[in-house]
Amino acid sequence: MHPRQQTIFALSSGRPPSAISIIRVSGHQAGALLASLAGKIPSPRLATRVTLRDAHQQPIDDAVVLWFPGPASATGEHVAEFHVHGGRAVLAAVFAALSAFAEVRAAEPGEFTRRAFENGKLDLTEAEALDDLIHADTDRQRRQALRQLKGLLGDKARDWRSQIIEASALIEAGIDFSDEGDVPAELIAPALSKVSTLLGEIEEVLASQARSERLREGLVVAIAGPPNVGKSTLINQLARREVAIVSPHAGTTRDAIEVQLDLDGYPVTVIDTAGIRETKDPVEQEGVRRARARAAEADLVLWISDPEHETDPHHSEAPVWTVRNKIDLDEAEPPKCRGPVGVLRQGRRAVDFRISASRGDGIRELIAAIIGFAQDYLGSEEGALIGRARHRKLLQETAASLRRSIGSVGKGEELAAEDLRMAAYSLGRLLGRVDVDEVLDVIFSQFCIGK
Repeated sequence: MHPRQQTIFALSSGRPPSAISIIRVSGHQAGALLASLAGKIPSPRLATRVTLRDAHQQPIDDAVVLWFPGPASATGEHVAEFHVHGGRAVLAAVFAALSAFAEVRAAEPGEFTRRAFENGKLDLTEAEALDDLIHADTDRQRRQALRQLKGLLGDKARDWRSQIIEASALIEAGIDFSDEGDVPAELIAPALSKVSTLLGEIEEVLASQARSERLREGLVVAIAGPPNVGKSTLINQLARREVAIVSPHAGTTRDAIEVQLDLDGYPVTVIDTAGIRETKDPVEQEGVRRARARAAEADLVLWISDPEHETDPHHSEAPVWTVRNKIDLDEAEPPKCRGPVGVLRQGRRAVDFRISASRGDGIRELIAAIIGFAQDYLGSEEGALIGRARHRKLLQETAASLRRSIGSVGKGEELAAEDLRMAAYSLGRLLGRVDVDEVLDVIFSQFCIGK
């Protein structure tokens, strides 16, 4: 029997031990498994208390079971759920009882969701959203994933694809009736109007949501600067805990230290890099090299200096904010943050701050500025259609095909019809309905087991 036809099971709740654990079973033998362990198949979707027993009729656990006959289930197949006490011994006994059946096996990561996709319960954008929802760390990530799971992009893509197919049919009909006077013109004009409207809608989505897919990964902020200016003290302040070693000796940070923060719902990764300076120590040289590389990859660089280390910011393609630390040691500075102060540098707006990382002066203002930057950079997630780089790429391909189809009219309706077929094909790939086997393998392999 092919693995896709086998019945699968997995722990779908958290890692044991726990008060209650949920074991899901999906496949054509789910009913037989349920009848064997529970002694009966309960009414559909009705929680029923039973005593689970193994093949030798020895009791395993006092449990609650549910039965979801297909296709009215999460996967589209017969599904059974066992709600058992979450001890390791209980789970091991249930797993052993399930594994004793022929053609029944433990599920691979994402296999439940993949079966739901293959049975038409989810399109690929909704399956991706389910994975994003499981892995959401912040409230904004959760809201974006939930909107996608409800079909925000999938429904729109299906509507666009349907309209493209209608326009393509009109143009191809014009080709078929090309010998009947003005019939082609009567068919092609409404097709072009429909295509132009669709192209405008897709281009508007691409333009208005420039980086909405980046909300999944979040903003990357690199803290850079020479040694001993307080970079590690600053990252400890931002994290509100000690994550980096603070030492008066230069070169104590040899590798990048990363901290994941939730700033007003925006996921922000802050990186504390090695002090950038000339050194003969080969280990510190490697740390400096990595620091420069991480700063170059960041979305925002905080260049830290202090009264003893007034240095020019390291060159970066990303915006660079200069942060002058240790103002509590500089009598010329007031005890509170003066900034930010906007200045022009190399044609882009830079921001200067005055802080005391050790005392906490100016930290609140700096965090507020980072939140503002994240909002401008990632955009508002409200109504965002694009959730992944894959979505953006395929929408860009769709728009390019629509653009070519409009330009092809007059040069050859066959070319326009082919471009429309390519546009529909791109949207089909977005939904996971055509030529996406390799994409599916990558996406579902990233799911947790039991989903």
